Amino acid sequence: MLIGEVAQRSGISARMLRHYDRIGLVSPSERTTGGYREYSESDMRRLFHVEGLRSLGLSLAQIADVIDDRAFDPAVMVENVIERTREQITQGQELVQRLEDVQATAPKTWADVLHTIGLIRGLESPSPSHRQQLALKAAEPDQRDVPVLVEAMLRENTEDAAGALQWAIARSGDAAIPALTQALDSPDSERRRRAFDALVKLDTPAAVRVIMGLTKHEDLRIRNRAIITRAQHGRKGSIAALIGLISTGQDDVEAADALTELALRDEQIHQVMAALAKALKTAEPDARRRLVGALNDLPPDATRDTLTSLLDDEDRATALTARFILDTQAKNDQA
Repeated sequence: MLIGEVAQRSGISARMLRHYDRIGLVSPSERTTGGYREYSESDMRRLFHVEGLRSLGLSLAQIADVIDDRAFDPAVMVENVIERTREQITQGQELVQRLEDVQATAPKTWADVLHTIGLIRGLESPSPSHRQQLALKAAEPDQRDVPVLVEAMLRENTEDAAGALQWAIARSGDAAIPALTQALDSPDSERRRRAFDALVKLDTPAAVRVIMGLTKHEDLRIRNRAIITRAQHGRKGSIAALIGLISTGQDDVEAADALTELALRDEQIHQVMAALAKALKTAEPDARRRLVGALNDLPPDATRDTLTSLLDDEDRATALTARFILDTQAKNDQA
């Protein structure tokens, strides 16, 4: 076939075919009776071999090195292409993230864009101390910088720099809430944890409302902390939720403290004791031990009858814990 027909059938431009010929990659090896150069069947196989390698991302120089190499190992080549493609994907994702960071600051001028880019580059410095110093300089961060600070904090891998970034974010107040809330849905558990901890450190009414709305979050740690936060703010339904945490051993110490606070602060001791007594009747031994331990900091007058009923419990550890608490209460009464 002549070059025009090859271009038409293969979809490769005549210009590219001539370039292949010029660099010696694929050249027509036959001639017609009229003296025109013509592609043979083997030339066409070589041409499509070249195009196949190009589709994998190899440069023409790389193709020229491997196409005639009998010792060439295609498996190694494919692995190299995979690795290079992964690097390109990573670089592309990093570029998209930088652009999204800039976009999140809602820049109005090129000066705003350059300011944000400078902050991003500074927070990407290979020096942890430089990243820490940059965060500490943001004593009163511009609200437009907050999304950049949040993203830097979420990926920071050193404790000192992460702490400085959290401090800067906390000083920004509610401006950080949208970015932190978005990060709570990240598939990366570490990013979720950092975002949640930063929300807790904001300690503003708006941040607390966000936290209390996370009682059904898929992340167990976030969900449990949200339940405890709701209890600390006296929300309805907290007693049963806290007893559930104590029974299952999930953040049971914090849940027991919150239960005590709820009983004493909001004068719900009778409701708390009724719920604990009910749970103790049906709980497995491990859960009963934790539940009886939760009685330790509650008023003796409210817990004495329940503790006494547990002295003959079939689980020896539960009975011993009940005896210990009663003895401690008696000593305190005598003191």
